Amino acid sequence: MKWLSLDLQFFAGEKTEKATPKKRQDSRKKGQTAKSQDVNTAIGLLLIFLFLTFAGSYMGSGVFNIFRHSFQEYMLLEPTETNIQMVLVDILTETALILAPVMAIALVAGLVANYLQVGFLFTTEPMKPKLEKLDPIKGLKRIFSLRAIVELLKSVLKISFVGSITFLVLWLSIDEVLYLSFKTVPNALQTVGHLVTKVGIAASIALLFLSIFDFLYQRYDFEKNIRMSKQDIKDEYKNSEGDPLIKSKIKQRQREMAMRRMMQEVPQADVVITNPTHYAIALKYDEEKADAPIVIAKGVDFLAQKIKLIANEHEIVMVENRPLARAIYDQTEIGEAIPEEFFKAVAEILAYVYRIKNKI
Repeated sequence: MKWLSLDLQFFAGEKTEKATPKKRQDSRKKGQTAKSQDVNTAIGLLLIFLFLTFAGSYMGSGVFNIFRHSFQEYMLLEPTETNIQMVLVDILTETALILAPVMAIALVAGLVANYLQVGFLFTTEPMKPKLEKLDPIKGLKRIFSLRAIVELLKSVLKISFVGSITFLVLWLSIDEVLYLSFKTVPNALQTVGHLVTKVGIAASIALLFLSIFDFLYQRYDFEKNIRMSKQDIKDEYKNSEGDPLIKSKIKQRQREMAMRRMMQEVPQADVVITNPTHYAIALKYDEEKADAPIVIAKGVDFLAQKIKLIANEHEIVMVENRPLARAIYDQTEIGEAIPEEFFKAVAEILAYVYRIKNKI
């Protein structure tokens, strides 16, 4: 039996269950989501090379202006502090105007790629310093883990696939490559720029194709890592809903407090209607507070005997009416007025009680 208990504990601790919504939400808050960096890279490269296809002439003119100003103007200036500062500011400004659109497109591409994969998510949890990241043993485990081998195979596959696509594009344009030596420098540069953008777009599309499979793998790996054991699910339920034992004790305590409050109200009753042994209903009528008598206490069996005992101690009149006691108990809760169908019967009982107490 001992080995059977150990086996059950082992299977209870094995992570075979899908993650609960709370587990997924907690992982997301920590920045742990299914995301592929290859998707970000592929979308970024594709948008940048598409931009270069349409704006390459603008960027080429900007670079040509920098060289023209350098050779025609800046090199003729005196090397004074003011002139050097002016040249530096001019060159940095022109360079920024050339690179700013590319940087903006790369930024937008990164935001779009992340939004497509994980939606809107802002968290600083991954940036928090953790000492476990400096643990050399865990570092070696990560280097020689199965995940590291998978990443190596992915890198080899990406290099081979993208390299093959690049070679194919250049091979289809071999005539242009071989004819470069016969062209003028401006025409040669234009041809090289055209080939670079063509190769870049083709390689980006190839990488985007591979990144789809990488995203599916990352999603599978993420789902595997956040799996939970049956014990984890039980513990999460206890933490979110509360321990069933504690909840039962709280409910028991609440019932005891409600019973004590109910018993404290019995001495204020005008009459107690009994079964006579199994049911007891304590009624109070205050015409200033309600239009009908209010049930201030009720009970069956032991609780009914307790109500009758308190009523007897405080000289509360008890009237036996079996069908009425059972009907009021079933249809009325504590603190509620009796239903209209019982008005006549209860009125007769109260009139009888008032006559006994000489209130009429």
